[in-house]
Amino acid sequence: MATEMRGEAAAKDEGKGKSAPRRTTPALFVRQVIAELRKVIWPTRRELVTYTTVSLVFVLIMVAIVSGFDYGLQKGIYEIFG
Repeated sequence: MATEMRGEAAAKDEGKGKSAPRRTTPALFVRQVIAELRKVIWPTRRELVTYTTVSLVFVLIMVAIVSGFDYGLQKGIYEIFG
């Protein structure tokens, strides 16, 4: 079970009653967001263009596949009922 895999610190805190969590101030929140954004590895322009191109090509291929199925089913239904 997952609780058996936890470290000692987590096991010690499980039995204790916890008070209500403290609210984060907006200033602290903004500082934390900025700190997390600094950890992000931003893609280079070349990587960004590559990722965008791959995504667009994938979407276009999927649109073509779905359109082909739709067209085929439409023609089939018109032949059967039409």
